Amino acid sequence: MLGRIVGAVRRNHALEHATISILMGRLGPDTRLVGRATPTGFYVYGDLPTDKLEESANEGLARLQRGEERLAVSPLCGTNLAAAGIMAGLASLLSAGGNRSRWEKMPMALLASMLAVIAAQPVGRWLQKRLTTDADLRDIEIVGVRRADGGLSRYHKVETSRRAGA
Repeated sequence: MLGRIVGAVRRNHALEHATISILMGRLGPDTRLVGRATPTGFYVYGDLPTDKLEESANEGLARLQRGEERLAVSPLCGTNLAAAGIMAGLASLLSAGGNRSRWEKMPMALLASMLAVIAAQPVGRWLQKRLTTDADLRDIEIVGVRRADGGLSRYHKVETSRRAGA
């Protein structure tokens, strides 16, 4: 059961990335959007036209189903931020050894952290491809796109499901 839920979130995460990539191409790079995948689809937070979201989600699904796996991996993904944060923290911690004072250790800790952030970029992409997304959406369909206004934020839910018999 847990494996099924995780698999659904990974597939929806891939579709979320593809959708947001296409949306940003249509609405421009200054568009401010945040996505969050769930087992039943994904949310997109931001003020945007529902019809553009629906078109982008359908195009993203079709392109992933045709094998455009690169759309599943995003440079804007939180996985990249998590990888960078963890790697920078560990690098800083490991570089802070020795008998010197904190101020004497700081330059090495900063350098180690910066190098870790640079190294984290390919690590984040690798983690997305292998762990947090799954571009195999051959049996997935979009069953609805709905807009909601909640408090101070506007958001949409793109609902997905597995086709019958899958």
